[in-house]
Amino acid sequence: MSTADTASDQAGAWTVMQRFYEAEAAYVAAGGFGRASYDDVAAYLDPEVTLHQAPGLPFTGSGTWRGHDGMERFLARFSAVWESMEFLEQEHWGDGDTVVVRNRVRFRARATGREVDTLIVQLITVKDGRMLECRPFYWDPGAIADACRPDTAV
Repeated sequence: MSTADTASDQAGAWTVMQRFYEAEAAYVAAGGFGRASYDDVAAYLDPEVTLHQAPGLPFTGSGTWRGHDGMERFLARFSAVWESMEFLEQEHWGDGDTVVVRNRVRFRARATGREVDTLIVQLITVKDGRMLECRPFYWDPGAIADACRPDTAV
């Protein structure tokens, strides 16, 4: 593989993730399952996609979500928790089909209207122009959970 091919693969993987993030944010903003089309999100997902979420957050469920159906169920749960998500800063590093992304994100919880500004680092594998695997790591899971809890003081 030439250096140009490698650079193209890296740019391609990051481009896939940028488009996925845009589609994900639009899906959440539109209200998620039953209110928004999942097609724009699915276009950036491999049929065998796997999302590994850490347990304990209001939207992580079982922790592992597989395939288009699993991702749609995850995003339905995610968009029921969050009314908006805004990507404030993004940095990425890639090597072939592996991309590491540092996102600074602001979420607004549906149940409380509270916002949380947090960092998420994701280890992502892209295959043939689609996300195959994602492992997000949340900087402050307690702040995320607190933003969703109606009984938490502001």
